[in-house]
Amino acid sequence: MKSLVLVLAVAIMAEAIKVPIMRGKSVREKMREQGIELPYVDPGLKFQHTNDCIGTPPQTFPVLYDTGSANLWVDSVYCNSQSCNVHSKFNPQQSSTFQNSGSTTQIVYGAGGVDLMLGYDTVNVGGISVQNQVVGLSTSAQLSPTPFAGVVGLAYPSDAAGGQPTLMDTMMQQGLLQYDIVAFYLAPPGQSGSEMCFGEVDNSRYQGQITWTPVTTGYWWQINIQGFAVNNQESGWCSQGCPSMVDTGTLQVTMPQQYFSYLMQNIGAQQNSGSYYVDCSQVNNLPTLTFTIGGTAFPLSPSAYIQNNNGYCMVGITPTYLNDQNGNPLWILGDVFLTQYYSVFDRANNRVGFAPAA
Repeated sequence: MKSLVLVLAVAIMAEAIKVPIMRGKSVREKMREQGIELPYVDPGLKFQHTNDCIGTPPQTFPVLYDTGSANLWVDSVYCNSQSCNVHSKFNPQQSSTFQNSGSTTQIVYGAGGVDLMLGYDTVNVGGISVQNQVVGLSTSAQLSPTPFAGVVGLAYPSDAAGGQPTLMDTMMQQGLLQYDIVAFYLAPPGQSGSEMCFGEVDNSRYQGQITWTPVTTGYWWQINIQGFAVNNQESGWCSQGCPSMVDTGTLQVTMPQQYFSYLMQNIGAQQNSGSYYVDCSQVNNLPTLTFTIGGTAFPLSPSAYIQNNNGYCMVGITPTYLNDQNGNPLWILGDVFLTQYYSVFDRANNRVGFAPAA
């Protein structure tokens, strides 16, 4: 779990909607500071985090903009579960534009689930009003308390529980975007300047050219990794292609367990309470990991995939047992990768683009 807290100060240029993002500490990091080590949870079965305004007059909540899921939901006054009671809740009776659809649904995550009643309301994104958006209101939640009060899913509508149109689809249908894209620039942890941009690519946020690769399934933002090398030595793991989800809602890079074990042995990582750590004095001697995507090499240096948290050098790579819809082991390119590379999610052309972050 991670925190991407949206700041309401925005700049609107042409049809672009630019939203500054602040990156906070993950729940695991906050608990570690209190001397509590959380048990391992498969990040591929995860839950995902930024600030949205819903209703008229607007009610404001920190939410997660997540390319790994498709539903839009917030905690509501109808939910009295522990995870709902740690922050503000949406009250539909205080919104003149809310309409109850009479439908319900449930979303199941690896860390738990949430029951929702569905309705329609106005959602404000970076100063732009999206009318009649389907919004899920939590009625109960089986989740650990998190810093965010809801999720804005940006995956394909086929991934949405209850058949909800995604926020992206509604914005597209209402002609609010110049181009049907959303792009992310994630500054390094601890630094400001992160940004999400609807409708336009921000050329100042990346260097060189964008490499495009097609989406292989219209469910997640799933692409194909063509190769994976350790210190320029091709592993052969992706010689037939490795399906990978590109997911802003996952903190790390994840890989199938059978490859993960070999890599941890290769870099000398030791396990502790589900996470893997290396000797901080040896980080500069660790190998560079290189992904080949769309015919272009995307290297991750040791400083990119090793996270130094208060003197603990944790590996920002974790195993997952997830398969894609065809039963193939699934990789996930999360924030460890997306911090290094500007990412563009193009619904019009069903493709994802990457370029070195500025």
